Amino acid sequence: MDLSNLKPAEGSVKSQGKRVGRGQGSGKGGTATRGHKGAKSRSGYSKKLGFEGGQMPLQRRVPKFGFKNINRVEYQGVNIDTLQELVDAKKIKDTVDFETLVSLGLARKNDLVKILGRGELKSKLNVTAHKFTATAKAAIEAAGGEAVTL
Repeated sequence: MDLSNLKPAEGSVKSQGKRVGRGQGSGKGGTATRGHKGAKSRSGYSKKLGFEGGQMPLQRRVPKFGFKNINRVEYQGVNIDTLQELVDAKKIKDTVDFETLVSLGLARKNDLVKILGRGELKSKLNVTAHKFTATAKAAIEAAGGEAVTL
């Protein structure tokens, strides 16, 4: 290393951004790279979400329809074939309750659980949940189990 190949340490020198609006002599004076007139050249300009330059925005051109039912109750569905897989994997034995489903990650602690009737159940299970479909209840009882509603 000598005076001919000195250079600053890596990351110690930052190249500053261009200084705009600092007089004609800089070459970036006058309009300060913003062009002439229009909203974008003004100070305080921020693009409004969905603004289309005065054209009627898509959000307002498309008609409204439907409604959200504020009293809707959402259930987390768990199918019978999922329960059968868990029995085969020896993760559940003879009873399935809400705590079991939460610990296995099939539901969250604030969810309501509904047992659905997809697939078939071969093993005898006592299932406790918030709701059952008719086919699920029939399948559980046909396998010799019991469906208990919370």
